[in-house]
Amino acid sequence: MPTQLDTSKDQFRRLIVLIAVATVDMIGGAMVFPLIPFYALKLHASPTTIGMIIASFFIAQLISAPVWGRVSDHYGRRPALLIGLSASAAAYFVFGFANAIWLLFLCRVVQGLGGGTTGVLQAYVSDTVPPEDRARSLGWLSAGTNVGTMLGPVIGSFATYRGQQWPGILAASLCVTNALFAWQWLPESKQPHAHSSARKPVWHGVWMVLRNPTGNVQRLTLIYAVAMLAFSCLTSVLALYLSAEFGITEKTIGYVFLYVGIFSVLMRSALIGPIVDRIGEPWSMRAGAATLILGLLAYPLAPNLWSLAFIVPLVPIGTSLLFPATTALMSHYSPRSELGTTMGIAQTFAGISRVLAPLLSTTLFQRVGHGMPFYFAATFVGLVSLLAFQVERQAAPEPVRVVD
Repeated sequence: MPTQLDTSKDQFRRLIVLIAVATVDMIGGAMVFPLIPFYALKLHASPTTIGMIIASFFIAQLISAPVWGRVSDHYGRRPALLIGLSASAAAYFVFGFANAIWLLFLCRVVQGLGGGTTGVLQAYVSDTVPPEDRARSLGWLSAGTNVGTMLGPVIGSFATYRGQQWPGILAASLCVTNALFAWQWLPESKQPHAHSSARKPVWHGVWMVLRNPTGNVQRLTLIYAVAMLAFSCLTSVLALYLSAEFGITEKTIGYVFLYVGIFSVLMRSALIGPIVDRIGEPWSMRAGAATLILGLLAYPLAPNLWSLAFIVPLVPIGTSLLFPATTALMSHYSPRSELGTTMGIAQTFAGISRVLAPLLSTTLFQRVGHGMPFYFAATFVGLVSLLAFQVERQAAPEPVRVVD
């Protein structure tokens, strides 16, 4: 009979494998994403068309996220992840040899459909890790994806020296290798549950969040979505803002993202666990929201790059506290049999935020003022984060509310 130590070691091994899979998957996506505008311009696409190509990924992702959650609840986490990785590999291969605009659209849509498994990854963690360690483990998972986001653009840029098709080929090869690694080393995590005889449609949970935002899962979903909207507003206009205000160019913007990434990885890999242990998930979520708001408000007030260097870390620190703690609380309140669906619904709302954020922030930047996107995002987070003070950590999940 396995001891508690053996069980803990097995859980840790599964988590390490999952983090490795998520990191390599993110490296592939980050290799391709920064190159899309350049490839599209060579095919004579307009800026508006380029925006549509980029947005098509998030549209496909938000449509597929709750479907993947339901599939993982019914058939298991492992098949959903393997199919998603295979879809991404196909998308990257198409990207490498795309010689028409419609192929870039196809690449992004297929990648978005495969990328809708973020909620499945989170559900896998919740299946594998005890409740008291989930925020820490979700922070590690986020740290892994942040490492991928840091390394991917550098690898993709170097690959272009071999030829335009090489970033896509290399990303596809990484994804195929990743899928084979997951097939060999990533076991199924979902435990059998008695399924309700009356299954609700996948989008029913999305409607319930909008219709009844007072339940704990619904509140947490809205907090997660609005924080994602604010963070995406920042990332959408960051290059434009730094270029207009401080003269940052495409040759120096990478250092800014590297600087941001260092704080994200440090927070999510080493500090989130001790912080949650000390103050708990609800207060970690509240502290993260407050830090995010402070960082957004301070961005437009920086008179020079030296002062901005002290402001920039506030946003990655805030999101590193906010996102894992919010997701962990969702897993506590969600019924076990609907965990994948709950995470998928949260990713659907996050996807909507990622679609809306570039449209809103760039319009405010151009028509109202360079600092307005930051003030808008901070105000929106401030209003919705009041819901965080109505959420308390409880020992057992509530009765089914997401799918009532």
